Amino acid sequence: MEGGGQGALKNYNALCATLGAESVTPYYVHDDDKKRSLLSYLEGIVYTPFGYYFGLTPRKVRKIIAMAFQYDYVFIDRSLFCIIAKKLKECNYRGKIITYYHNIEAVYIDAKVGKNIPFRNVLINCADRNDRWGCLYSDYVIALNERDNTELQKRYARSADALIPVALRDQLTSHSDKSMMTAKRPVCLSIGAYFAPNNEGILWFVKNVLPHVDVDYKIVGKGMAQLKRENQELLKDIEVVSDAPSLAPYFEESDIMILPIFSGSGMKVKTCESLMFGKNILATDEALEGYRIKEGVSAWRCNTPEEFIACINDFAKHPRTRFNMHARQCFLDNYSNEAVEKKYKELLS
Repeated sequence: MEGGGQGALKNYNALCATLGAESVTPYYVHDDDKKRSLLSYLEGIVYTPFGYYFGLTPRKVRKIIAMAFQYDYVFIDRSLFCIIAKKLKECNYRGKIITYYHNIEAVYIDAKVGKNIPFRNVLINCADRNDRWGCLYSDYVIALNERDNTELQKRYARSADALIPVALRDQLTSHSDKSMMTAKRPVCLSIGAYFAPNNEGILWFVKNVLPHVDVDYKIVGKGMAQLKRENQELLKDIEVVSDAPSLAPYFEESDIMILPIFSGSGMKVKTCESLMFGKNILATDEALEGYRIKEGVSAWRCNTPEEFIACINDFAKHPRTRFNMHARQCFLDNYSNEAVEKKYKELLS
């Protein structure tokens, strides 16, 4: 499951824990994506210029509004769908509307969609309108971190009512030896789906850092076979695993997580996963954005080739435990489902 899906699941679980599972009814905007007819596909495109982000339609919004009057809260899990908030207010909905900003979506889509993609500006404009409607019509706005909150203030003159970070259901079930030391030739791992900021960071690392260190480097992520096809000469000697059924084995065998991300919005789920699995993390400012880490203990901040090289060589010269208990504790205290449930209870009390 990619970052957005994991974030949505985190919110659903937290709401169920706070309000009672029997009181929460999910509505899936994209529940029928795999069965979509050509007509529904074209319908999604047609309505995008009018503020209905791809997949949402006036028919679906009317259905959501009809359901909403049976509930005290409507939780909009992506600000891309905040035309729902606008229409609810126009229909005099008296309950509370809560919008969760996984990103500032206009910023995210600007980074995600290639410059030559047709209708690029239509998508960005649709995202920007929905981001704005979320700020105008939501009773509560939730942002991931202070950076996104500052962007909301700058763009839409609205501050978040709560900052609730990325969180994950704890997936660490391994009973491997927690005292195992990192290797003199460290196993380094980068994870992430085929996506421009991930691709750019990994290729940057391969060009600028990898030639200067002696490591076993692997790349694992959805669709990453495409990255290797596009960069066959550069990546010919690097193991690239695409669409792995589980990332857990790759986390477990790695000595160091390499997270060279330089652009984007929100918080990086791969950083949360790395903390969850108790890994030693070398990461850029962007990859660590929004995370409360102890530098040089639970993670090492690296933004230049020289910084990555120095840290990797230090691991090679001075082995330490492959399992980083400080990173693991950071996850449990701040980014587990249980940690964020407390924040929802405070918001909705």
